[in-house]
Amino acid sequence: MDWDKLRIFHAVADAGSLTHAGDKLNLSQSAVSRQIRALEESLDSTLFHRHARGLILTEQGELLFDATSAMSKRLDAAAARIRDSEEEVFGVLRVTTTFGFGTLWLAPRLPKLYEQYPDLNIDLMLEERVLDLPMREADVAIRMKEPSQADLVRKRLMTVQMQLYATQEYLEEHGNPATPEEISNHRLICQTPSAPQVGASAMMVRHLMTYNPTSLLTVNNYFGVLQGVLHNLGIGVLPDYVTQDFPHLVTVLSDIETADVPVYLAYPEELRHSKRVAAFRDFVQDEIIAQRKHLKQMGKL
Repeated sequence: MDWDKLRIFHAVADAGSLTHAGDKLNLSQSAVSRQIRALEESLDSTLFHRHARGLILTEQGELLFDATSAMSKRLDAAAARIRDSEEEVFGVLRVTTTFGFGTLWLAPRLPKLYEQYPDLNIDLMLEERVLDLPMREADVAIRMKEPSQADLVRKRLMTVQMQLYATQEYLEEHGNPATPEEISNHRLICQTPSAPQVGASAMMVRHLMTYNPTSLLTVNNYFGVLQGVLHNLGIGVLPDYVTQDFPHLVTVLSDIETADVPVYLAYPEELRHSKRVAAFRDFVQDEIIAQRKHLKQMGKL
C-alpha cells in the first residue's frame, strides 16, 4: 500500500474536505482528488461519501482512518523520541567482546553505567568470533587487536599483558618459583591451546611448556583460568587487568610477560553521532583512567 496515498487519505479524512487537506499538504484539490481515487481503486472500495458540504467516511474509510490514526500517533511518538535522543541515552546497545574481557573486566563495571543511564539496555555478546559491525551484527566491539573491517570508527583504549599469577596460599604451600626452570615443580593453568585467543598468550604458553610443568589444567576461557588460580590449583596465565579486582593475586616470575596487546573499541561510521555509543565509549574510557590511577596508587604501574 502506497504510504504517500495513505498520508493524503489521512489528511482528507481528518479535514473532511479535499480543499482543506490540499491546503495543509500544499497540494492542489485536483491532485488530492486523484490520489484518493487511486487509493480507492487499489483497495476496490469507496472510502468517502461525497456531499456538497464535504466528505463523510464510509465504513471501509473509518477502518482505514483508525489504522492511519494509529500510525500517525506512533510516528509522532517516534519523532519525539528521536528529538529527545539528542539529549537522552536510552534503548538497546549491542556490545560484543571476548569472553575473558567481558566477564573479568566489563561486566563487573556495568552497574556504574546503569546508574548513570537507567534507561539504557546493554545486550552483551561474549564470543571470540569477530562480529561484522558494518553489517550491524553488533553496535560496538571491544577487541584485543585493531579491527580490520572497513568503515569503522576505532579508538585504542589500552594495552594488556599476559602474566603469571597465583594466590599467596598456593605459593606458601608449593613454593614461589625463582626461575622459569622451577615451573617444572608446579601445575600450569592456561587457556586450551586450540581455543581462539590472543596470539601473544598462545606464544607464552608454548614457551612455558618447554619447562615441563608437573601437570596442566586447560580451560577454554580466562574466567575458568582465574577460578583455577583462586582455588589454589596452580599458577595461571592471565591478563594483567585482573589485578585491580583481585589485588591479592601474586605476580609470579614477573620477567616472563608478553608484549603489549592493544585493546580497541570500534563501532560503525553511521553510529558516530549515536548518544548510546558515545555514552558507552566515554564510560569505558573513564573506567580505564580510573583503573590506571588505582594501579599507580598500588605501585603496580
